[in-house]
Amino acid sequence: MQAGARVNGKGLVIVYTGNGKGKTTAACGTLLRAVGQGLRTATVQFLKGKWTTGERRFAESHQLDWHVMGRGFTWESEDLRLDRQLVEEAWKLAAARILSGAFDLVILDEIVYALHYGYLSCSEVLEVLKKRPEGVHVILTGRNAPEALVDAADLVTEMREVKHPYRSGVGAQRGIDY
Repeated sequence: MQAGARVNGKGLVIVYTGNGKGKTTAACGTLLRAVGQGLRTATVQFLKGKWTTGERRFAESHQLDWHVMGRGFTWESEDLRLDRQLVEEAWKLAAARILSGAFDLVILDEIVYALHYGYLSCSEVLEVLKKRPEGVHVILTGRNAPEALVDAADLVTEMREVKHPYRSGVGAQRGIDY
């Protein structure tokens, strides 16, 4: 955890959703900005596996509070019960980070997938967001944000795919996609 200046004013609820690339990237850009301003950050990744991404390497090398809680994307899963259990564990950790007041920014990466697939209750997430200490910003990412989350958010950006190299057979690029 980084020591830093406290956030002044109302913490924002920010949602990055949509079918386009860039949701996690946008959240990480905000994290970079927050760390640069001396804010304390925590990140909980709900469905990403344990593979080493550039953002994870950055977080580890800068001793950021960063937790990868999933096994990979659930639509590829052969054990949905385990995936649900991991989402519940990730949510307990995330809720504790949000409510503790120890962090200025908490990123819930790919939590929206957990909401969409019914692994986690949207009303439970909204309740924690309502109870969070003043000044705590929360970013939630993932496709198919539920209407209730969109309504509760202060800022919602929908990423829309216009063109993607994957459609032309170009695979993920180190340093660009992971």
